[in-house]
Amino acid sequence: MAVVLPGTTIEVSRLEKGISKTMFDGIFAAGGITLSQVSVMTGLETYLIQNWVKRGFVSSPQKRQYSKNQFARIVIINMLRESLQLDKICGLLQYINGVLDDENDDIISDSELYHMYADMIACGGMSVSDRESVESAAVKACEEYEEKQAGAKKRIIKILQVMAYAHFASLSRKAAEEMLARLD
Repeated sequence: MAVVLPGTTIEVSRLEKGISKTMFDGIFAAGGITLSQVSVMTGLETYLIQNWVKRGFVSSPQKRQYSKNQFARIVIINMLRESLQLDKICGLLQYINGVLDDENDDIISDSELYHMYADMIACGGMSVSDRESVESAAVKACEEYEEKQAGAKKRIIKILQVMAYAHFASLSRKAAEEMLARLD
């Protein structure tokens, strides 16, 4: 049974460490991707993505091409938007690098953050009802990260935990709504 990368419609045979990076590297091997490609891979309407660009949540595409970091930003927003307000998601991303600029990767790029999160999910053994297991999974996801600034790893671990709770809240809400729709 195929599963999808978090926040996307991209199917993979199974979620395992490094799969999101491998998929992104393949998708962006020839450079950027178009708005319609972003739309297909996220399941988002093009007008919604354009609205996020207009509102400054995502930087403008260069020559109508979205970069790997812009795509990761869109995927992160998509993954969390059912449980967090857009300004809260942007605040979350600003907490790491200090500015909401998806090309500024002083501490960590959006694509690196997304890959850490996908790896955190892929490693399993995490239960959102157990704070210690979520923290442990976030710490494990950051094992290979080399700090570019003092305290960066600690911030990333916090962000990964927030992402896990918000993402699972979104998934739980969707499951509840699907079950409600099937009630007799």
